[in-house]
Amino acid sequence: MYYRVSHETTYNYSEPVTLCQNLSHLTPRDLPEQYCWRTDLVIRPEPALRFGYNDYFGNRATFCTVQEPHRELTMIATHYVEVALRPPSEPSASVPWEEARDRLRADRSRESLEAYQFAFASRYSQPSAKLAAYAEHSFKPGANLYEAVLDLTTRIHEDFTYDPQATTVSTPLDEVFAQRRGVCQDFAHLEIACLRSLGLAARYVSGYLRTVPPPGKDALAGADATHAWLSVYDPDNGWLDVDPTNDQVVADEHILLAWGRDYDDVNPIKGVVHGGGQHTIELSVDVACLTELPNPLYA
Repeated sequence: MYYRVSHETTYNYSEPVTLCQNLSHLTPRDLPEQYCWRTDLVIRPEPALRFGYNDYFGNRATFCTVQEPHRELTMIATHYVEVALRPPSEPSASVPWEEARDRLRADRSRESLEAYQFAFASRYSQPSAKLAAYAEHSFKPGANLYEAVLDLTTRIHEDFTYDPQATTVSTPLDEVFAQRRGVCQDFAHLEIACLRSLGLAARYVSGYLRTVPPPGKDALAGADATHAWLSVYDPDNGWLDVDPTNDQVVADEHILLAWGRDYDDVNPIKGVVHGGGQHTIELSVDVACLTELPNPLYA
């Protein structure tokens, strides 16, 4: 699958901003099943300082400083990405979930240690006895890890309502759990916290989702917007990506930007400003499927 993704964010301020510094995660990762052929990030006004680097988790990040006074800041990211269909995982190949938990704690290989850091509490995904009890309905003693994760993903999809008005990024997970409403970030944080409550490693994934609904059917929630899902670590088969918002195993319609412990690690754009007063944000995301990549590639 070939995609062109256009992601435009505009900040409008009631008073002039005299200085701003921003950190963005707006460049897709290169992976065995995904390759970003070209990415462009246009920032207006033009930054006085700008540089890219790989963050702690290996994500591509861009830091910039805008020093001229402005009332509007626009960041336009355009990507041309090739995504291969991920081979389906075989449930029978997965181990009992308790074995996965115990091996994660005991294994000192590089891969296991890198995964183990995602088993602990983070700002937006903190384990709790309440979430462990919710997860245990899927994670019966001796249950296959893969099948238990799929069951938990389905339960979250069925038990929680997608409601963009119900939460903000700062809404506590306890509140999301109590009101049973939220958005893709909330559902990813919830499932991650459930898995961590059982001692498993789970990481937060940000990206985009492309969907083409069947005739007469609604588009999947999260389409034409930034999207979020999660990965859980299987010591024998690596990371399994699941999308609780849409009750899916991630295939070739998800375009991955970055991963971390939770949203705070991979926020598409965050920063600090001097001045500005009140502000509003306009966000536009378009995911277009291409039959082939343009040659040559032009943004």
